[in-house]
Amino acid sequence: MRSKDKLAAGKALIYVSIVCVVLAFIGALGTDLWLASTQWMLVGLTSAIWGVFVLIETGFKVER
Repeated sequence: MRSKDKLAAGKALIYVSIVCVVLAFIGALGTDLWLASTQWMLVGLTSAIWGVFVLIETGFKVER
């Protein structure tokens, strides 16, 4: 996998974790969507850890 692809995958995993936290917050308000709030938090935490791992592996070579 190219470094550019790894950077995109890492960013996507971080964005997925943010969406999971939002879904956990919505579930905490009383409306569970597919999973319970704690399960959304676990999915978000796992994707954030993998996203950070992939970003560290690429060396954060962000080209603007």
